[in-house]
Amino acid sequence: MAFTLVLVDHPNEAPAEAPASDVSAVAALDEPTRRRLYDHVVRQPAPVSRDEAAAALGLARQTAAFHLDRLADESLLDVVYERRSGRTGPGAGRPAKLYKRSAKQVTVSLPERRYELAGRLLAQAMEESETTGEPVRTVLHRKAHALGVRLAGQGAASVSDLLERYGFEPRRDGEAIVLGNCPFHALAREHTQTVCGMNLHLLRGVLEGLGERSREACLAPSPGHCCVRLEPAASPPAPASAG
Repeated sequence: MAFTLVLVDHPNEAPAEAPASDVSAVAALDEPTRRRLYDHVVRQPAPVSRDEAAAALGLARQTAAFHLDRLADESLLDVVYERRSGRTGPGAGRPAKLYKRSAKQVTVSLPERRYELAGRLLAQAMEESETTGEPVRTVLHRKAHALGVRLAGQGAASVSDLLERYGFEPRRDGEAIVLGNCPFHALAREHTQTVCGMNLHLLRGVLEGLGERSREACLAPSPGHCCVRLEPAASPPAPASAG
């Protein structure tokens, strides 16, 4: 089973949010019999029936059916129906209920990490840079900003709501918002300038996408926090009086 971040396939779309059901899916595998059934099914080259799974693991058919259906309910296994007899038409019998590995991937990370998001942005930036000759970092910043705008368009109620959804753990610090978690923590430690710059432009895009003009994203690294901090936007200077 792969524990990894789920992203949409189209490079110009925003990453899908990791569903809250991921924890439930992982918890379902904590039951020993269920885990054995899952491992058995995913090792098979073809979908597995309840009878086949029960026989392979020495279980009662009813027990195997219960656990297989639980795995399917958690989207860890997919259900398909096939006639194993090879016959079709009237008298061929009902198709058998079969189970196979689901295409779903789940992620459970505490604190939350989003390394595949960073990897996608970095790969896009490198490929576009090779094609256009534009500096990689310039492309990365533009891609990150555009992604932030798209994330903001997914229906977040507020900046804090969106940042919470994507694992930044926003907290109030006076008029500012500090971010208690960096979803790109390990990368940021080893490649600070690159990753923190990407993160800065991502969050600037979020603010722009939400129409949030009362705050601005700025680099303010500090121990135990993300490198970006959301500060109250500087007020423009008052116009000079005429006379």
